[in-house]
Amino acid sequence: MTTFDFSPLYRTSVGFDRLASMLSAANRPEQGNAYPPYNIIARSEDEYQITMAVAGFSEADLEISTEQNKLTVTGRRDEQDKETNYLYRGIASRSFERRFNLADHVRVTGARLENGLLHVSLERELPEAMKPRTIEIESTAGRLLDADSSGEQNKAA
Repeated sequence: MTTFDFSPLYRTSVGFDRLASMLSAANRPEQGNAYPPYNIIARSEDEYQITMAVAGFSEADLEISTEQNKLTVTGRRDEQDKETNYLYRGIASRSFERRFNLADHVRVTGARLENGLLHVSLERELPEAMKPRTIEIESTAGRLLDADSSGEQNKAA
C-alpha cells in the first residue's frame, strides 16, 4: 500500500490538515461493510446526488442527519420476522449506518424515497466572501494632481 507524506503541504498551507487526514483515511480499506449499496452522481458543477438501495425500509425506518461536514444515513429495522422459517433469505433487512464526508459549503437540500431507492440531493453554496471579485486599482497620480491643483487654487485666492 502506498503512503503519502503530507508534511510539505503543512509547511506552506494553512487549514488543509483535515484534507490530509481524509486522504489518509481513504487510503485505508473499508471494514468490509458494503451494505447498503449506493451511487454518487454529479448532476452539475455544484449539485450532487447520493442514491442508496434501501429496499424494505420505509420513511419511518430511515434517518438522515448532518453534523460538521458529515452526512449520516441510518436505517433501523426491527426483526419482526423471527418466527418466519426462511428457506433462503437473500434480501437484507439489517440495520445500517452509512457516513459520507462533505466538502465545505455542501448542504443537503432534500431527500426522497422512491421504489426502494433513497435519493439524497446535495448542493454546494459558496458564500459571497469566497466568490471571485475584482479589486479596483486606485491611481496615486490622480491624487497628486488633485492635491497640486487645489493648492494652486488656494494660493491664487
